[in-house]
Amino acid sequence: MARERNRNKPLAEINVVPFIDVMLVMLVVFMITAPLINQGVQVDLPQASAEPLTSEDQDPLIVSVDANGNYYIGDDHANPLDEETLMTKVAVILKYKPKKPVMVNGDTAVNYGKVVQVMTILQAAGAPSVGLMTESPPGAK
Repeated sequence: MARERNRNKPLAEINVVPFIDVMLVMLVVFMITAPLINQGVQVDLPQASAEPLTSEDQDPLIVSVDANGNYYIGDDHANPLDEETLMTKVAVILKYKPKKPVMVNGDTAVNYGKVVQVMTILQAAGAPSVGLMTESPPGAK
């Protein structure tokens, strides 16, 4: 009689082999994709709402990208710069003023790839962080 009870008792074991298989597949997928995620341009994002720069701060180095994708430094919009010249000039400026803030002023119509390209050039020139300039929307205070 005791044998019959053991035979009819439900088996309460969990088979973990399928879970191990799924975990190993996920591990392989994450190991392959993890190096691909690290590509990109490093940008320091603000921790709070953005406020305008005060006059006490250093004047920022402004690199502009116009609608045609030409690069300019400061207010000199008469002479567009190529990538090498831009990198050289920014590197020289940052060599003498390493804490100078660097801002990118991109035209609304410019290709996003050109803005990312100029940010990469600024990073290679030694800019510790790069900010993006914006205008307040009409009617915003």
